[in-house]
Amino acid sequence: MPAYVDPIERRLLADPVLLGDIAEAVGGPFHVLFPERVSLNIKTFQQAFTAAGVDGFVYFGKKANKAACVVRACAESGAGVDVASTGELVAALSQGVRGEDLMVTGPAKSDELLWLAARHRALIAIDALDELRRLGELELPVRVLLRVLPEGSNSRFGLDPMELEQAIQAISGSITLSGFSFHLSGYDVVARSELAAALVGHCLRARANGHPADTISIGGGFGVDYLDAQFWAKFQNTLSANWFHTNPATDYYPYHFPVPGAAMLSAILDHQNLAELLRDNEIRLAIEPGRALLDRAGSSVFRIQGVKTRTAQGNPYDILTVDGTSLSLSEQWFDSEYLPDPVLWPTRPGRLTPTCVGATTCLESDLLSRRRIPLPRRAHLRDLLVYPNTAGYQMDSNESTFHELPLPPKVVLHAAADRLRWTLDATSR
Repeated sequence: MPAYVDPIERRLLADPVLLGDIAEAVGGPFHVLFPERVSLNIKTFQQAFTAAGVDGFVYFGKKANKAACVVRACAESGAGVDVASTGELVAALSQGVRGEDLMVTGPAKSDELLWLAARHRALIAIDALDELRRLGELELPVRVLLRVLPEGSNSRFGLDPMELEQAIQAISGSITLSGFSFHLSGYDVVARSELAAALVGHCLRARANGHPADTISIGGGFGVDYLDAQFWAKFQNTLSANWFHTNPATDYYPYHFPVPGAAMLSAILDHQNLAELLRDNEIRLAIEPGRALLDRAGSSVFRIQGVKTRTAQGNPYDILTVDGTSLSLSEQWFDSEYLPDPVLWPTRPGRLTPTCVGATTCLESDLLSRRRIPLPRRAHLRDLLVYPNTAGYQMDSNESTFHELPLPPKVVLHAAADRLRWTLDATSR
């Protein structure tokens, strides 16, 4: 199942020496990031707003990747950042994101986070009534959104109808009610559009009580298209336990997504003419994509440390051991699997070899790929295995120094006119 890749990654894989030079310089596994792709992804969302005639603003959901180069790309591309901790807030400011372009989310925010957010005029999504009380005690001018608990949801986040009404009545003095927000799990266009329309009604009622209420945030959940439709359909329709070293997962990310990213935003705006409703009521729509802004913006690279052969049902296959862990491919630790095929580097002729990939730890379950991937040749010691399109949640969210292994550093790749140039990301220096 070959993944879609960015042109800069094709250049990297085609270069006969650069990837090996980086591996030699940094040692161990590492991640490569392409910030120009982040800027392009931001631009596509901004263009979707412009095409619909909607006042919109993009916030990058920072939890999806902590690389400094991603935040710098946001600052340079006119996007904001969605943060949920003092560390994330400070990291965003340090890369040039202005305080008023920060959205502060998350539950039970600390006093320190609320104070810092208020000092920098960030927009704060209120998740509980006590947050309003604590903000009022600061006596600083602050802008807030009230996070709405969707009807029928059992989420631990958001304000139920009674809490929402209490919050609206409690807002006064230095606190400004800028609008409302919500987050939905899954990727349902209709549910997002219709709940956004309902929040327009909340804004109008709040305006009647003297609040500006001119912003709605619909959160993230914009799908990413990793694979061609035919490969994904074939996998789903012919899935067999015989393809795997151990039992296959039962739940996978939808690696083919027919209406991804900015196209999904356009579909949300188009449903029941939400765009016109927003325009007519002069309401700004905020979005907080994470994975979708990182589509094709990075890869994870592992060096092969061992190769052995096993046989199942009379068919031989290889088991590789690489110099990292499946903590760097987060799906495995959610009892799932990252399915886009890794690329074996360097490219050489050879014979198709079914191969699964194990990690360097002592855990039987620590497998980067349980699936027997049809590599184009047999892997050898010191070859590199490149997992494509891992910038969105794969790197970072579960990585740890288990076995006292160092965290993989992040390498930033830029395309110069004559060649590719690389440096370490600020988080890895």
